[in-house]
Amino acid sequence: MITLGSLFDGIGGFPLAAVNNGIIPIWASEIEAFPIEVTKIRFPDMIHVGDITKLKGEGLPPVDIITGGSPCQDLVRP
Repeated sequence: MITLGSLFDGIGGFPLAAVNNGIIPIWASEIEAFPIEVTKIRFPDMIHVGDITKLKGEGLPPVDIITGGSPCQDLVRP
């Protein structure tokens, strides 16, 4: 069994690709409410671990693969 953790998860694009290839998504890090609700419907067994800036690696369930999509908002503040 190959497992996946997803950072900056959005609506679960990496977990969706994973399941289509026999990989089991275990946890996801996302802070936006709507995308989290989408992934809760798509992947009811996936753990939502919240804000990446508050994560402690030793507290996460171990996975074989960690994916990450760059945040999709502008990172530069005026």
